[in-house]
Amino acid sequence: TDLRLEIYEPPRFFEAFLRGRGFGEPVDITARICGICPVAYQMSAAAALERIAGVTVDGQLEQLRRLLYAGEWIESHVLHIGFLHAPDFLGASSGLELADSHPELIKDVLRLKKIGNDIMEVVGGRPIHPVNVRLGGFYRAPDREVIAALAEPLAWAHRVAIDVVRWVAGFEFPDLRVDHELVSLRGTDGYPVLGGRIVSDRGLDIDVSAFDTEFSEAHVAHSTALHGRRRTGDTYLTGPLARWANNRDLVPVEVDALADELGVPAVERNPFRSIVIRGLEVLIAIIEAEEIVAAYNEPDAASVPVTPAAGVGWGATEAPRGVLVHRYETDAAGTILDARIIPPTAQNQPAIEADVRRVVADHLA
Repeated sequence: TDLRLEIYEPPRFFEAFLRGRGFGEPVDITARICGICPVAYQMSAAAALERIAGVTVDGQLEQLRRLLYAGEWIESHVLHIGFLHAPDFLGASSGLELADSHPELIKDVLRLKKIGNDIMEVVGGRPIHPVNVRLGGFYRAPDREVIAALAEPLAWAHRVAIDVVRWVAGFEFPDLRVDHELVSLRGTDGYPVLGGRIVSDRGLDIDVSAFDTEFSEAHVAHSTALHGRRRTGDTYLTGPLARWANNRDLVPVEVDALADELGVPAVERNPFRSIVIRGLEVLIAIIEAEEIVAAYNEPDAASVPVTPAAGVGWGATEAPRGVLVHRYETDAAGTILDARIIPPTAQNQPAIEADVRRVVADHLA
């Protein structure tokens, strides 16, 4: 008769204490929202505020941002695969228990994660809550030699990531198909990371600034997080399954071939199999990181000028768990008048709740 997804999540009031802060501060402040995906918050904040200022970050600076984001995808996805998801399939209580039963595998998982963290440290200044990101680019651009030193560990990561994908693809998956609308960004230059249009597998295609025309947020009594739905009231899902469905044609040839070999469909609707898509996305991130490292030259300047301006700006990037949307309103001095942060976890909660309800209902007999 009733089912609720209740996650202990104390209110943190980030949007409230962003009001009154300076134009450049949200990039640092919002990074503290998450210790696993701080870059996502930094990049979405930067996208929104740079849009207000009419600034485009491109060239080598954009590539550095993509490299930083690739590091986050690697460390976050690998942590999720090895310690949050795989134990459920293998009957283990935690990743620590897996370390006893699969010691070499967990060593590889930890080393993979460390390579992601090392990229974040090299580009972002430190592996958690990076301090080198600013509006317009970075405070300091890494030396070519420092970036080049990432090539060897990335080559190792490339080989091992393929093994990890094959490993998780061999799990026994419960049979479940969900029908939520799959919403993600659509990349304009490869798989989506830093931006693009918001699209879905049901024909949605909008600029991020039109988010409120298609989506709504509502407070529910059993959660401190606002729950996201389509304006129609329907649930939707962001994250790996959505990105894959909306961007399969943009993945590297090697990844496409591996997916075909493992029987991964163009649209995967079994959420249990999202672990396979996460593994493929680790490989995508590693391949992109290798390409950026190989082509890197130090930019002429570590950032481009960003002048505060009055306006409203929307920005969205692809956090490991899905589309992360930021909206800021500023005055002429650049003071933040209003802030909204729409994380993927809040958008996904109604869909997760619906899935749990369905599983319980199917097994009541």
